[in-house]
Amino acid sequence: MAQSFGVIGLAVMGENLALNVERNGFPISVYNRSREKTDAFMANRAVGKNVVAAYSLEEFVASLERPRQILLMVKAGKPVDAVIEQLMPLLDPDDMIIDGGNSLYEDTERRVKTLEAAGFRFIGMGVSGGEEGALNGPSLMPGGTHAAYESIESMVRKIAAQVDDGPCVTYIGPGGAGHYVKMVHNGIEYGDMQLIAEAYDLMKNVLGLGHQQLHEIFAQWNTTEELDSFLIEITADIFTKAEGDTALVEKILDAAGQKGTGRWTVMNALEMGVSIPTITAAVNARIMSSLKDERVAASTQISGPDGTITDNTTLWINKIRDALYCSKICSYAQGMALLRKASETYGYDLDLGECARIWKGGCIIRARFLNKIKHAFSENPALPNLLLAPEFKQTILDRQSAWRDVVAMAAQYGVPVPAFSASLDYFDSYRRAQLPQNLTQAQRDYFGAHTYQRVDKEGTFHTEWTKETATV
Repeated sequence: MAQSFGVIGLAVMGENLALNVERNGFPISVYNRSREKTDAFMANRAVGKNVVAAYSLEEFVASLERPRQILLMVKAGKPVDAVIEQLMPLLDPDDMIIDGGNSLYEDTERRVKTLEAAGFRFIGMGVSGGEEGALNGPSLMPGGTHAAYESIESMVRKIAAQVDDGPCVTYIGPGGAGHYVKMVHNGIEYGDMQLIAEAYDLMKNVLGLGHQQLHEIFAQWNTTEELDSFLIEITADIFTKAEGDTALVEKILDAAGQKGTGRWTVMNALEMGVSIPTITAAVNARIMSSLKDERVAASTQISGPDGTITDNTTLWINKIRDALYCSKICSYAQGMALLRKASETYGYDLDLGECARIWKGGCIIRARFLNKIKHAFSENPALPNLLLAPEFKQTILDRQSAWRDVVAMAAQYGVPVPAFSASLDYFDSYRRAQLPQNLTQAQRDYFGAHTYQRVDKEGTFHTEWTKETATV
């Protein structure tokens, strides 16, 4: 009897998604380029389950019922194209390929067009949740034609994370919309992680707190409506792991890796003309962290302020909490603004409230306050920026004094807080009716005759700035 679903790629995410699909009532076939990987899966995790192993693509395709549905969990980029190229001659019209990796949305746009034109169906599906989410219920972001989505809807709704208002999956939009939304999700994730790291840095190195205290603080923060989230939860857990008398986290090299989605988000935002300084700061922070040898050498030659705060520690902990929450709102506001612009530019017709809803469970940025984001866009789908949503606006107005104190304190004690600072700059720039770029425009006109507009009359103007009496 033919299997109803196929998975190619048995790394951790592929294995776990395959088991998730099978557990939810869909017999599966699996294939991996390495036979050893397939054998190990079948001999261990697949025992007693409705799983068929294939050792060639021909055998794999033949094992599936028609129209075939095949999930690719292979490395993004050329490997995806290579597998698709090998599969296409083996498939029949209306067979479907689903790319569940972290592919660049532009690649997905191309693949949708190519495969749909050839009579096949193609879905680019963002998958978030790590290995635990993949096994027990991830957040899924499928994009492609609506007809293609409808053919897998019953399955993806079953395997997705389940929250109070439904499964964490929805039809995102055409073309590369699913992978685009996943890309921005990851950009927000970069921002979130950097903000938490900065809060940790301040509490450890300025307030002088130990790891048991840090565990207790993050665990308490995770009980609050503002900060209850997966990333805060795992941060609290991290501080409990020790080797001897030293917390394990302090033995980890302070050089963060990245796989590209945060960088893609920043590059796309620059191309689209959308300001995402918190996410950009987070990417830059990882780049700076990678300069470990240079930083160690520089630390012996360049000095800055130091010292600790020993008074009013509880007050400062609360201020850091408020600064973290305000900065987090700004990070999400930037991500949502980018999604809105992409929706208009690429014709994705994104439902921003639904994007927030499907991130409530399964994914890395899942957080209780996503309910507030969903509510904000449900109440006003045309909302231009989350900072203008009544609840978020009042939240920041109530906490901005603490936020400013924390950024100033970090500068005073020489602790870099690029994401906290970028978030505050974003807030201050967005709330000001007048910015100093009138001078920038004057400079551009001076050296390049780029012209300018005026606030007191209509039209486009140029000034001969070097003449004794300037003429307009």
